[in-house]
Amino acid sequence: MGLLDGKNVVITGGAQGIGLEIARVLGSEGARLVVGVLNFDGASSAAVALKDEGFEAMPVRADVTSEADMAELMDRTIAQFGSIDVMVNNAGITRDKTMRNMSLDEFRSVIDVHLIGCWLGTRYASLKMREQKSGSIVNISSIAGKVGNIGQTNYSAAKAGMIGLTKAAAKELAYLGVRVNAIQPGIIRTAMTESLREDVMAQKLAEVPMGRFGEPREVANAVLFLASDLSSYMTGAVLEITGGRYM
Repeated sequence: MGLLDGKNVVITGGAQGIGLEIARVLGSEGARLVVGVLNFDGASSAAVALKDEGFEAMPVRADVTSEADMAELMDRTIAQFGSIDVMVNNAGITRDKTMRNMSLDEFRSVIDVHLIGCWLGTRYASLKMREQKSGSIVNISSIAGKVGNIGQTNYSAAKAGMIGLTKAAAKELAYLGVRVNAIQPGIIRTAMTESLREDVMAQKLAEVPMGRFGEPREVANAVLFLASDLSSYMTGAVLEITGGRYM
C-alpha cells in the first residue's frame, strides 16, 4: 500500500520542474492527481506524461490569481474524485531585478502569483477540507523568504509572506483536522538553475555545507511527508530543504 492510496491531490504549477516531480512522487504513493496550470496545453502535456507513467491525472487550466479559477479547480476536483485530501500550492514566477530597476507591475505580479495564489489555494481547498474534517495543505515557499536575495525583493517578500500565511492558516484550521505546513527549498537542480552562469553556480555551491545542489525529488519527498499521515501531528511547520545552506 502507498502512503497516499485513495487520496486526491491538487498541485498548482505542476506541469514542469519541481511541481511535476511532486506529482510523480505523490502519484507513486497511490494519489490521484489534479494538475492546475495557467497554460492548459502545459497541464494536458503533464497529465499525459503522468498517465504514461501509470498515474491517474486530470489537467485543469487554472490562473492562481483568479478567485473564480481557484474555486472552479476545487469544484472540478470534487466532481471528478469526490474529495480534496492534499493541496500543494506550488505555482510561481520570477521577475528578477534590483529594486531600483523593478517596476511596480513586476513587483505586484510576483506577489500576486506566489502570495495571493497561495492564499486562494489555501482558502478554497480548506473550504472543502473543513467539511471532510481532514486534509493537508503544503505551501512551497523558498529559503529566499528567510534570508532575502539581491534582485528579488518581490520574490523574497512573497515567499516570506507565504510563511506567515501558513502559520496563521494552520491556527485557524487545526481544530477542523486540516493541517497547513510549508517547505523552503534552497538551490535545487532544475532547468532554471542549470542555466545560471558557472561563476554564479560556484558561488551558490560554496554556501551549501553538504557540497551539492538539491534534486527535485528531495523536495518532492518532503512534500510527501507533509501530505501523508507520517506528519499527522505537524501543522504550522516549515521544513528547509537546503543542504544546510543558511542554517
